[in-house]
Amino acid sequence: MTAHLLHVFSTFAPGGPQVRTTRLIAALGPGWRHSILAMDGCTTARELLPEGARVELLPALAKAGALRSVRRLRGLLREVGPDLLLTYNWGAIEAVVAARFAGLRAVLHHEDGFLPDEAAGFKRRRVLARRYCLRGVQGVIVPSGTLHELALQLWKLPRERVHWIPNGIELDAFEPADGHPELRARLGIPPAAFVVGYVGHLRREKNPARLIHALARLQDEAVHALVLGAGPEEAAVEQAIRDHELAARVHLVGHQERPAEYYRAMNAFALSSDTEQMPVALLEAMASGLPAVSTDVGDVRRMLPASSRAFVVPLAAEEDETTADLARVLAELAADPERARRLGLENRAHVQASYAFERMLAAYRERYEAALGRAPGADPGTPAR
Repeated sequence: MTAHLLHVFSTFAPGGPQVRTTRLIAALGPGWRHSILAMDGCTTARELLPEGARVELLPALAKAGALRSVRRLRGLLREVGPDLLLTYNWGAIEAVVAARFAGLRAVLHHEDGFLPDEAAGFKRRRVLARRYCLRGVQGVIVPSGTLHELALQLWKLPRERVHWIPNGIELDAFEPADGHPELRARLGIPPAAFVVGYVGHLRREKNPARLIHALARLQDEAVHALVLGAGPEEAAVEQAIRDHELAARVHLVGHQERPAEYYRAMNAFALSSDTEQMPVALLEAMASGLPAVSTDVGDVRRMLPASSRAFVVPLAAEEDETTADLARVLAELAADPERARRLGLENRAHVQASYAFERMLAAYRERYEAALGRAPGADPGTPAR
């Protein structure tokens, strides 16, 4: 007997929650069966699923208004009959409502961050909807302290139902950065260049063009950018490259299913977002022994060791000021490669001590088993006594 988990995402494109979920699916093993529904029909993150995993990708439902979507999702829940429903972020809130109408009580909701329209402030309608809808689930899982506080104070959820599970990383999957001369040669990056990397979906809330504008402020032409990712902001990034005549110093390689070797080619990692919570890409960069520069969003400052927090800059009221601050700390790192190397080694040690994948896996397994009414550590087919 196995447990059947239905995952509902607004989109199943590669991003933090999707990457984490595929890694959990791989680690949970054959005692768990999974179905995945992407509300928008995009399932490009399927490339990250482990071979042989018991996973079914469900066809997207036809687009409809909120009430009709809830009805269709209720019908899907009754047809699929999952043991546990896992919903992800605001885009899947209709599935939470549908579960209530379908009589499914085993529901865990995940909140990982916000859309661009809530980067600067929260929409009252969504706040009230979360207060109402999420009170009926068995638990809400968040990866950051920032979200934990929001869930308690803004959404007013019962403390015992909010579970803070920091993201974790498999350290052995990421070798320490060594410049990767072969990859640099393939991409046309000079061996002696100081390479700052960006890894993530090119979405507006991640503001990837800000990094290009910051790079343009550096007088040092030996500083290059290596950008991994695809998405709707790709045109804005390309326009910024043209505006600043940076084609020789910015290397766009698109989405990479396995980014580990690209981290090896970097000297530093940059996060230029307007909103984040606990970015998986930052953990991957830290595991690769890279120092980081970042805007002060979500739990980024909390994730880094104290020695790296001087490279986290505030989001200023004026965009130009934020860009200038990002350029300043980036220039500071590039001017002192030995310090950059030392900070990177401290980041890797910090990940190993505080953000081990095994710790995250154990916490998620415990939440799943509790929602299913099973004893902690029990075989998936064993009910709780």
